[in-house]
Amino acid sequence: MTNALKWITGVMEAVLGLPFIGASIIIGNLWAPLGIMAVLHIITLLLALRSGKKMGGSILGITTSIVGWIPGVGMVLHIITAFVLLADAMRGK
Repeated sequence: MTNALKWITGVMEAVLGLPFIGASIIIGNLWAPLGIMAVLHIITLLLALRSGKKMGGSILGITTSIVGWIPGVGMVLHIITAFVLLADAMRGK
């Protein structure tokens, strides 16, 4: 379950990191996607903690959700978070 959530949140972070598209999604929905992503990252973090899996991507995702509203910085953090989560998902089972 943890691995599946890492895949899901990683892909969602990648979409939010796309120039113009990610910003349109976030601003068009009044920053609600950042809150949704924060909740998903917290759930993934708790499941990873419970199963003894890596938590770095989820912690980075929570941080990204908090500062993701800053133009440019948010985009870069979404892309970095996507890479970390997807790399972690590829390694884990």
